[in-house]
Amino acid sequence: MGGKNIVIALGGNAILQAGQKGTIQEQLENVDVACRHLTKIISTGNYRVVITHGNGPQVGNVLIQNEAASSLVPPMPLDACVAATQGTIGYIIQQTLANHLRAAGLEHRITTVLTQVIVDEDDPAYKKPTKPIGPFYDLGKMEELQRDKGWDMIKVKDRGCRRVVPSPVPLDVQEARIISDMLDSGEIVIAVGGGGIPVVREGDRSLRGIEAVIDKDLAVAKLAASISAETLMVLTDVEQVMLNYGGAGEVGIERMTADEAENYMREGQFPKGSMGPKIEACIDFVKAGGEKAIITGLDKASEALKGKAGTVIIA
Repeated sequence: MGGKNIVIALGGNAILQAGQKGTIQEQLENVDVACRHLTKIISTGNYRVVITHGNGPQVGNVLIQNEAASSLVPPMPLDACVAATQGTIGYIIQQTLANHLRAAGLEHRITTVLTQVIVDEDDPAYKKPTKPIGPFYDLGKMEELQRDKGWDMIKVKDRGCRRVVPSPVPLDVQEARIISDMLDSGEIVIAVGGGGIPVVREGDRSLRGIEAVIDKDLAVAKLAASISAETLMVLTDVEQVMLNYGGAGEVGIERMTADEAENYMREGQFPKGSMGPKIEACIDFVKAGGEKAIITGLDKASEALKGKAGTVIIA
């Protein structure tokens, strides 16, 4: 099938807005808006599309459900929770996007791929877990969980205690070849949800799930490079990457090279808790051979592909 490979990473606000409870209806309404913009891109016929998404709030809710129902049913490990949310969110996007494409008289062949992402069990992240997940606990419960389950816990000011897990570097996307084949056959693919299901490869080449949370932006960059995508588009809640964000000298960046982006990161322009991982992912992608990476807002996605909005990062 014709067209260039593009990986479009939906930001968390495309599925769940701040302050919402996370009901399916809320998520359907948010995804409906996102799919209207995706339909504009797909309708051009210029792209073979892979869609990715986050799952942080959804995994958090599953973990709370685990805790609340632990006396009735066995709780699921973290890798299974990621798989479950990949399926749920994939279903919502797949159905909603198909409805929009059908209404527009376009092909609507869409498949969600439960995607495993391989990590190293000896990754340094396992020596110092930092990614907070799940519910908050009181001090007594924290000590119990540390003793009985071996969990790493941190104290959060005025909120209690919380579990932290490793966030290892993604090494490979297990289903990358399958995703490439599906693009060749004309499918729109939803994949690597929430950074992928974390797995390690054993000495006999078998795979095993592991407790971890993979940075979704870095996993998306790995996927995009693995399927030889020309473009990686990261959709977030700002139209353009800014220097001195929120300060007096705030200015937008229309275009920068990977080296320039790295220099800005060293200067502290892109904090780890916000724009940093997105910039790092874009750098990784273009340095791995990608043509360009784009960061912009959901409502500017079509314009950004025409060079009329957003920030473009090139090698």
